[in-house]
Amino acid sequence: MLTFLKSKAGLAIVAGFLILFIGGGARFAIGLTLKPMVEELDWGRGEIGGTVAIFQIVTAFAMFFAGRAADRMSLRSIIGGGIAVSGVSIALMALVAKPWHAFALYGVVFALGNGMASMTPVSVMVTRAAPDRAGFFNGIASAGMSLGQLMIVAVLAAVLAGVGWRSVFVWLGALHAVFLVILWPMIPGAREYAGFEAAQARRTGLSLRESMRTRRFWLLVAVYSICGFDDFFVATHVVAFAQDRGVEALLAGNLLAVMGLTGLIGVIVAGYWGDRSGPMIATAAAFAARVVSFGIVVVDQSPISVTVFALVFGVTFLMTAPLTILFIRESFGTAHLGAIAGLITMIHHIFGGVGAWVGAAVFDSTGNYNAAFWLMFAASLVALVLTLMLRGPPPEQA
Repeated sequence: MLTFLKSKAGLAIVAGFLILFIGGGARFAIGLTLKPMVEELDWGRGEIGGTVAIFQIVTAFAMFFAGRAADRMSLRSIIGGGIAVSGVSIALMALVAKPWHAFALYGVVFALGNGMASMTPVSVMVTRAAPDRAGFFNGIASAGMSLGQLMIVAVLAAVLAGVGWRSVFVWLGALHAVFLVILWPMIPGAREYAGFEAAQARRTGLSLRESMRTRRFWLLVAVYSICGFDDFFVATHVVAFAQDRGVEALLAGNLLAVMGLTGLIGVIVAGYWGDRSGPMIATAAAFAARVVSFGIVVVDQSPISVTVFALVFGVTFLMTAPLTILFIRESFGTAHLGAIAGLITMIHHIFGGVGAWVGAAVFDSTGNYNAAFWLMFAASLVALVLTLMLRGPPPEQA
């Protein structure tokens, strides 16, 4: 294993982990800072919810175009540029004073950078580097998001408690600069990709347009839409919700970080499980766990129940990430892996933005999240049924 990690393919997997570590930790900062920002700036939660919705939509389109580019271009400039753009824009968030500042900096510019250095191009990179264990190694790379959420959010929660929310964004900008220097030589360029001969030989299958003509493609779109709807409602609002229900601010921030730890376990198990049994069973298990977690919180919202909800949901938070690439490879081949993965991930994130906005709109209109939790419970149940419908044979690949 150590010899493999020192190879070009191994370095690509390590790079994928670190890319998602910084990107995953950074994107959750807005949920951590939501309550102090709206209190200091006298905004409604709808302003932050709307900003997150714009972020999700813009980053979704950026992921799609990054995925298409990954099918035929070196990723060094794509991902490196994304990290640079992300670092500058997230640091400038320390200066916001009006809602449009946050919309522009976080919702548009940071979203573009975060989408360029995201799960979609990383999945393509890892799958080409280790095609025989794509699920497991994509799980390892995806674990970077969970570990970033755990470690970066935990540190930022302490920064938030000590010196305020503006310093959170300054620290994130500096961290991006450090990671850019470390990652630049590790991300494969055109020459390194040419060396992944085994992966290149397997690049056959349906085009994006051909895939879109199949029932299986639209089932995957529906499943991943609901997944994103759930994910970013929780990521954006769980800290504020926990504080509303009596959880102390620092503990509530660390609750989001601990969700990263449970997510770390879930994503690695999902990748390993997907390699052995296919992606459908692991995805169904994730949605079954979500049905249980949302069921807990709609019945009881005591601090203990909120904590149990967060931890159970946290296990599922990134489970579907390494399974996306397995679904696509199993169903449509790898000739257009980046484009198909990018489109499905784009739709996932667009609905994530809708989920973040719906949570804010429900709270601003009713003063609580009760209706939103019922909606998430019903949506997860639908996603479970749709996932089970993926049991049939995939379309014949070209």
